[in-house]
Amino acid sequence: MKHLITLDDWSRDEIMGILDLADSVKRDPAHYADALERKFLLMIFEKPSLRTRISFETGMVQLGGHAIYFDMSTMPLGRGKETVYDTIKVAGRYVDLIMARLFNHAVLEEMGAAADVPVINALTDRAHPCQVLADLQTIREVKGRLAGIRLAYLGDADNNMTYSLLAGGAKSGMRLHIGCPPDAKYAPEEAIVTACRTVARENGGAIAVSHDPVEAIRDADVVYTDSWMSYHIPPEELDERVRAFKPYQVNHELMRHAKPDAIFMNCLPAMRGYEQTADVIDGPQSVVFDQAENRLHAQKAAMISLLDS
Repeated sequence: MKHLITLDDWSRDEIMGILDLADSVKRDPAHYADALERKFLLMIFEKPSLRTRISFETGMVQLGGHAIYFDMSTMPLGRGKETVYDTIKVAGRYVDLIMARLFNHAVLEEMGAAADVPVINALTDRAHPCQVLADLQTIREVKGRLAGIRLAYLGDADNNMTYSLLAGGAKSGMRLHIGCPPDAKYAPEEAIVTACRTVARENGGAIAVSHDPVEAIRDADVVYTDSWMSYHIPPEELDERVRAFKPYQVNHELMRHAKPDAIFMNCLPAMRGYEQTADVIDGPQSVVFDQAENRLHAQKAAMISLLDS
């Protein structure tokens, strides 16, 4: 059974195939209007999200199928009388696809092991593959390629976006430079960096980690940042995290060190004045709403592909 749990499990050719299909779906949506006719997607939400629910539900309907919303706040998964295994086994008898947005990545892996239908990771604390597929689609649209593209990621680097960008960028032959504070709780795990660096080299890319924001962003084709305060971070840590990440804020002065035609990306939601300034995210180099739109097209491509495999 093929799942989309992390991009580590997908080959370079499989990722490029999804991106090609996403481009086709975006270019000619009418051609795919019946691609998933009479198919059902179960959407399991432990973490709330605007973009994830709307893009998956809309996408499924546009493909001729139907989406079912399941809110874990009203029926906790695996914390009542029924185990995660039993829940997913039963759900697989009713639907054709399962999508889950969870806190704990291990629970999603448990779902994948139990499922008799494809499982899609719509975000966990370790991975956000759907977002990165949309990001890769966006970069390729603007820059015409992925191989050799230099992407600088700045800010909190011990999070799901960093790890999925490392995995997807390595498979795509990109050159990723992570800029983050030296404190280990804000830096990517060394074992993950080492594994992705090996994959990147195999595909003609490279990965570097720096604690100097100027060094990280220098000559970048793509500048990427993410929230300093993700859902799981308690509000009382805000002041400490602002002090740690302020040197990595993507502002006009820092953007001057990237290439003149560099694009700015943020997977949203974004806080102006924190991880980036308003003049950057609302400026001419920003493609944040293009990448948000491409969640729809990339996820449609992923669902079609998973049910065709």
